[in-house]
Amino acid sequence: MKKMVCIVCPLGCHIKISKDNDDYIVEGNKCPRGKEYAIKELTNPTRVLTTTVKIKNGLLNRLPVKTKEAIPKDKIYECMKIINSIEVEAPVTIGEVIVKDILNTGVDVVASRSM
Repeated sequence: MKKMVCIVCPLGCHIKISKDNDDYIVEGNKCPRGKEYAIKELTNPTRVLTTTVKIKNGLLNRLPVKTKEAIPKDKIYECMKIINSIEVEAPVTIGEVIVKDILNTGVDVVASRSM
């Protein structure tokens, strides 16, 4: 059995999840989204990665970026290696693709602000 706190909504339900043969038993969730979250977190955890890249000729030295969608949690370290090696040049607009299809995940890294 694994215990976790659901982060899907502000309630923060304390969830217990266990596996019985091929079924997952989820307890403690107050909504159906909690069950989906718990199963996904146990079988294939993903996260939206937020960080910064170097920028030349910008107002600041770093440009905030994020993945457009969640990526597999086990690929975050590899993604950070790639992102840390990048330097972009101003001007950059919010939503502009900084890295296309990072690590063949199908997810782009985009600028979180214009600079």
